[in-house]
Amino acid sequence: MFSLHQIKDASGKLKTGADFPAYVQDLLKIGVTEYVTFVTDGHTVFFGEEDFSIQSEDNFEPVEVAEETNREKFVQGLIDHQQGRLDFPGFCHLAAASGVARWMVDTNAKTCTYFNTAGEIVLSEHIPPAK
Repeated sequence: MFSLHQIKDASGKLKTGADFPAYVQDLLKIGVTEYVTFVTDGHTVFFGEEDFSIQSEDNFEPVEVAEETNREKFVQGLIDHQQGRLDFPGFCHLAAASGVARWMVDTNAKTCTYFNTAGEIVLSEHIPPAK
């Protein structure tokens, strides 16, 4: 099974959201089948085969997630993050302000799905191939 050290090595290559497809590919190579990131503090739970899971530490001080979802604001922030204009903590803070509570990445299906506090899908997108 994979370790937090392996995950940190893969995430160390992330400079902007533009590096995200390669990060997902690296996680798949070490055995991560999916992961869920929680916007409140940036911690992530990584899942692998045979019900294996491991949790990362918090990435920043807790933030409150808005109850009302603002999809348009979130999508613009996501575009900014993907184009390198918004770092990870900034993206998480924007997501929280937009009502996005968590996202789930399926490394096999190459999808990333964002959920609000009610568990409703705000956005689901296909992760493009790594460059």
